Amino acid sequence: MELTVTIAGAGLGGLCLAQRLLRAGIDVRVYEADPEPFARRQGYRITVDADGLAALRDSLPAELYRLALATGGEPGGYFRITDARLRDAIKLTFPATPDGGRQMDRQLLRSILLIGLDERVQYGKRAVAVEPDGAELVLRFADGGSARSTVVVGADGIGSALRSRIAPGADPADSGVSGIYGRTPLVRGGRDVIPDALRKSGVLAIGDEPGRAFFLTTMRFGQPPVAAFASAAPGRFVPAGDDYVMWGLVLRRGEAPTGDPRAAAARLATGFHPLVGRLVEGADDDATILTSFAVGSRPARWPLAGATLIGDAVHAMPPFGAHGGNTALRDAALLGAKLAAAHASGGPVAGAIAAYQDEMARYAFDAVDRSARMMRRITATGGFQKWLMTRVLPRLHRVTVADTVSETA
Repeated sequence: MELTVTIAGAGLGGLCLAQRLLRAGIDVRVYEADPEPFARRQGYRITVDADGLAALRDSLPAELYRLALATGGEPGGYFRITDARLRDAIKLTFPATPDGGRQMDRQLLRSILLIGLDERVQYGKRAVAVEPDGAELVLRFADGGSARSTVVVGADGIGSALRSRIAPGADPADSGVSGIYGRTPLVRGGRDVIPDALRKSGVLAIGDEPGRAFFLTTMRFGQPPVAAFASAAPGRFVPAGDDYVMWGLVLRRGEAPTGDPRAAAARLATGFHPLVGRLVEGADDDATILTSFAVGSRPARWPLAGATLIGDAVHAMPPFGAHGGNTALRDAALLGAKLAAAHASGGPVAGAIAAYQDEMARYAFDAVDRSARMMRRITATGGFQKWLMTRVLPRLHRVTVADTVSETA
C-alpha cells in the first residue's frame, strides 16, 4: 500500500514535517483549523537553536533554508538574568557560529515553511477525531468531512483533539503560572527603544513581587523581509515588517487579569526598571495577549497504530529555556526521517513510528522537565535562591542600564 500521511495542524512542526515528507516523495496533506494562513498571530519570535536549525536544514529545500537564515537575526549574543532594576545576576554568552542559535519571527518562518505546500494545505478543517478503518486511518473534521491515509500525525497544539485517542492519559497539567505577551516596535522617534547595552541580549528580570518576572528580547531581521522575499520567493505574502521587541510578563495564576491585558501588564510591571514600563506602554494593543502555561505528561502508551503526535500536542512545556518550538521542529525532522526511510525501503511504517516515539520521548520530556524546573525557580516566592539572584549577585556587577536612561537611549 502506498504511504500517505495526513497532518492535523499547520504550525511550525506540522509544516516542517510536511516539507520533509514531500522531499522524500511521500504524499502528504495538512489540515488547519484556522480559516486562512495568517488569521491570527501564532507567537512572535522564536530562538532557533542548533537542534532547530538542523531540523530546518534537513527538512527544507536549500533555497528556503537560506531564506530563513537571511531573514533571521544575527547569531550569537547574551542572555541575562537580572533583578527587577535590570542589574545583572548571571550573564550567559553565546558565540556567533554558523550553527549557533538566532532569532526568527514565527509568522515569517511559517510563511517560509508554506512555500511549495500551498495546494497541500486546507484551511477551516478542524480535526476532531481519528479512528481506524481497515488498513487505513480516518481523520474526521468538525465540518463533517474526513480524510483517509495510512498515517495520521496530530500537530494540533496544546489543545489537541486527537491526543486522547492517540496517547490517552497524556493531557498536560496546569502549571499555575500565566503570562502576558506583547510586541513593541523597536524604533521610536528614529532611535532604538532598547539601550545599546542590551542590543544582543535576552533579559529575564526577576521581580520583587512573589512569582513575578519580566522577559524581553529583540527581533532584528538580518535582511528586510519584504526585500528578501521579493528576491527568493516573489509574490509571496510577507507577514512581518519592522524590527520589534518581544516581551512577556510572568505572573501567578491568581494575578491573571480578566480585562485588557496591556493595561494589566502596565499595572503589574510597576516596580521594574522604567524601560519595562515604556515597553508595555508602547506595545501594539492587538498583539498583547494573556496565556497560561502547561506542563506535558509523558505518554504511557500509543494504542492507535499508524497515528502519532508532535510538538505541543504531546509535550507542552512552559516557555522557559527556548525549548518548545525547537523541540517541535526536531520532532518533525525525526519523524520525517523515520517515515522517509520506511518509504524508501518498504519497511514497516508502524516500526518507524514506534522508533520515533521512543526517541522523541527521551529528548522531549527532558526538555519539559528542564523548562518546568526553570519556571519553578524563577517564580519561587522566596528562599535562598531568590535572595541570591535578586539581592546578592546584582550587587557584584556594574549597573547595566541606568534608571535614568532616556526613552531613546
